[in-house]
Amino acid sequence: MSQGDERGYGGSEPGGRTDDAYSTLGGTRQTRTRLPGGDDGDGHGRRPARSSRSLIMAVGVVVLLIAAIAFANQGGGGGSDGGSAKKSDGAGAGAGPTAATGTKPVQGKNGTIASGFAHDEQGAQSAAANYAVALGSADMFDKTKRDGILEATHDPAVVAALKADTGKAYSAGFLTNVGLNEDGSTPSGLTFVSRTIPAGTRTTAQGEDTATVEVWCTGLVGMAGQGSTKPVSASWFTITEKLKWVAGDWKIESSSQAEGPTPVNGDNRASTADEIAGAVEGYGGFTYAR
Repeated sequence: MSQGDERGYGGSEPGGRTDDAYSTLGGTRQTRTRLPGGDDGDGHGRRPARSSRSLIMAVGVVVLLIAAIAFANQGGGGGSDGGSAKKSDGAGAGAGPTAATGTKPVQGKNGTIASGFAHDEQGAQSAAANYAVALGSADMFDKTKRDGILEATHDPAVVAALKADTGKAYSAGFLTNVGLNEDGSTPSGLTFVSRTIPAGTRTTAQGEDTATVEVWCTGLVGMAGQGSTKPVSASWFTITEKLKWVAGDWKIESSSQAEGPTPVNGDNRASTADEIAGAVEGYGGFTYAR
């Protein structure tokens, strides 16, 4: 969805990330309309005291959110939920089955990102989940790839501002803070991990050409490999995306991130750095459909 400051998406949404360098926007968190570099949200709330290393690790999944929030703060991103949008009723707000809807949710792709989503509620949910994955990926730490992701997932009207905001969020200082080199490359012998994995989605508002979708996610961020001082850790957060139907597809107009809901940790044995690196390199991601 960024970067210690970019983690909070500042705004009215509760539980926004404000202290983590990692957040949904690629490492920044904030609660309302800020980007993952200061908007954190993923962050990527109430937080227990934690070491500086833990703070940095926590910042990892919300860079994009920070960018979106920052734009919303300066541009007043309140228009997408306008008069045509309606709050979903009690039934719509509840959890729905993941069975096939009968409508093909994805028609094509934009680079590596799914595109051509159905012009309905399930299409908006599918778009929101796929965009959350892209915005929380390790590619967000590379400027060229990050700009491409922003173009593929956002309303063209907000892309220029987001690029400028995320460029500031992913500063050389932020990159070195998370263990990368100043240019965003990964140190030799290590594997950088930044992944967002949706656990569920729900629509909170739906209009003919607008939708607000919440994506409940878990995220992984850190450096895997022998000698890593920033081990891969997991976090839970909820990303709220305000979507707009633009040129035949759903695009993000603004987004924010809040911490949790977070389940109790299990008693699984923590894997070694090499095991984590092997899993990241051996298991690809998914295209999410609803």
